Amino acid sequence: MEQLNPRARSDRYGKKINRDHSPVLVHGIPWATIMIGSLTPMLPIIAAAPVLPPLGLMAMVAWRLLRPGLLPLWAGFPLGLFDDLFSGQPLGSGILLFSTTLIVLDLLEIRFPWRNFWQNWLTASLVFTVYLGIAALVSGASLTMLQVAVIVPQLLLSILLFPIIVSMAALLDRIRLLRVRRLG
Repeated sequence: MEQLNPRARSDRYGKKINRDHSPVLVHGIPWATIMIGSLTPMLPIIAAAPVLPPLGLMAMVAWRLLRPGLLPLWAGFPLGLFDDLFSGQPLGSGILLFSTTLIVLDLLEIRFPWRNFWQNWLTASLVFTVYLGIAALVSGASLTMLQVAVIVPQLLLSILLFPIIVSMAALLDRIRLLRVRRLG
């Protein structure tokens, strides 16, 4: 039997043999990015009107549209609860809206599995519009036309930032799927 050449291990494909995906990266990065997005209301931004988009929801929609089978349907409950704890919304509104969003996106995935970037952007825009509208209704504030108009910059910022959030999720998806050396 011939001894293996030590240089054979450093060839183009030898370094990738016996590698596996890290379960912490595979399952943890999407959840962590959504939870970090939900923490953004804690940032010290002083504004007379809501201008910060719902980054937790945006990250969840980005991950769901990028990788449809990654987040289970029940993920809306814990992620919505975490968002409720830091967003200032009444407890249960994030749970309801995050869960409903995941269900709607799952139904959309079943109906239209061949979507492209523009359709995803339109879908996300509709989700953000409905989310911000219902969140404003549930917040307990008396809504006047002036208060509804104040939400428009937040909505526009959400729609315009969505491609950036999706590209960040795609970059994190590549990191998430890096193969690491097995220790055994």
